[in-house]
Order: sequence, then structure tokens, then C-alpha cells
Amino acid sequence: MGLVHSDPQVLWGTPVFAGTRVPAETLFDYIEQGDTLDDFLRDFPSVGRDRAVLALQGARCALVDAELATR
Repeated sequence: MGLVHSDPQVLWGTPVFAGTRVPAETLFDYIEQGDTLDDFLRDFPSVGRDRAVLALQGARCALVDAELATR
């Protein structure tokens, strides 16, 4: 099982952190609102720091790749 999983039986197919019912988008919502990673993990301990950091790193890589593709 990967980092994020989507299943029509879990939150209508919303991508969630694998093995949880925590939408992956929630992590980015927290950061966007000015909350910290620790705030997110305090509210959603089932995600775990390692997986949350991997998600943020993946997003960073996707942004860099997208920027490089436009050059």
C-alpha cells in the first residue's frame, strides 16, 4: 500500500493517507492556514510524522518538476 490511497468505499473515494480516514488534502489545508506540521500531527496522530513529511516532500518535488517542465 502506498502513501495515499483512494477507495470508493472510504470517504467516497477521497484520497486519504493509507490505512487511515484522514484526507491527504487536510495536511495541505493545515499548512495553508498557517498551522504547523506538529498541529496537524496532534490532531491526526494516525498519519505519523514520517508519512506527513513524505507527502510534503512529494508535493515539493511535483512543484519543482512542474516548474522545470515549463522551461
